[in-house]
Amino acid sequence: MIKSELVQKLAEENPHLFQRDIENIVNAILDEIGDAMARGDRVELRGFGAFSVKNRPARVGRNPRTGEQVEVDEKYVPQFKAGKEIRERLNNA
Repeated sequence: MIKSELVQKLAEENPHLFQRDIENIVNAILDEIGDAMARGDRVELRGFGAFSVKNRPARVGRNPRTGEQVEVDEKYVPQFKAGKEIRERLNNA
């Protein structure tokens, strides 16, 4: 499911709301999650899961084509851990 499909589904389930308002709400939620993660905060949505940021330290890697050593810079990557309710829903479906 992509964001536009999510907005469409929510609009169908809530005919009393305008689609553009739903789109603004979805965008605001996603922006706030992204902003919190950019600050290094953990975002937990009870029953759904938790978004966090993981640090990958600098290291020496290899170019797979040439085998040459390459310096890989430190970076931060997003991480998601599914909540208990989502895991149960996936495994019981």
